[in-house]
Formats: sequence, structure tokens, C-alpha cells
Amino acid sequence: MNERLHLSERHRTQLMSLLLEHLPGVEVWAYGSRVNGRSHDGSDLDLILRSSGLNKISHDRLARFEEAVRQSRIPFLVEVRNWEGLPQHFRRKVERHCVLLNPNRRVIVNRSK
Repeated sequence: MNERLHLSERHRTQLMSLLLEHLPGVEVWAYGSRVNGRSHDGSDLDLILRSSGLNKISHDRLARFEEAVRQSRIPFLVEVRNWEGLPQHFRRKVERHCVLLNPNRRVIVNRSK
């Protein structure tokens, strides 16, 4: 199966803009139903955030980003998690099936194997 991010161009553009504004320099991975082909229009979007040096992203930065998403026109839940706080077994699961969103270069790379 050819996996890719199930997200409209309009919502992708909004999301990238919010990421650049609130979380510049943070690597963002999408995973879950919007990557594995089991989503529908109302499915949530699961994101993993990885800062440079893999340091924990502050609660304030996350809260500002989450509030900006809630105030946006993105009509579904966007759930974010810090890579730093994830258990090792969950990290391995995400690494197998994720899509890297790089808002700094507007590139999407499929990391699925």
C-alpha cells in the first residue's frame, strides 16, 4: 500500500503555517490513521514533535500551538506529543509508520518501510 498523509492541501497549508509560527525548528512527524490509510475526514491528526537535540519542548510552547490550532479553521482534533516523553516501544512503532512534516522546507517525506 502506498501510504501518505491524508490531509487536504488547505488544512496542510494552515498546519504548516501554525507550525512555523509557534514551533520553528521543530521536526514534526504524523502517524496514526491519517498515515496508515484508515482515516476519514473527521479523524484526528496525531503528531510527534522532536526539537533539535531531542530536548523536551516546553509546555508553554505546546499550549500556544494547541490553542492556535483550536482557533484555526482546521475542523478536526490535532493531538501533539513530545518525542522526549515517549516510551521506547511507542517510539519504535511510530518510526515504522510515520510521515515527516518539515514546515521549514515544506517537504513531506514518507518514512514507512
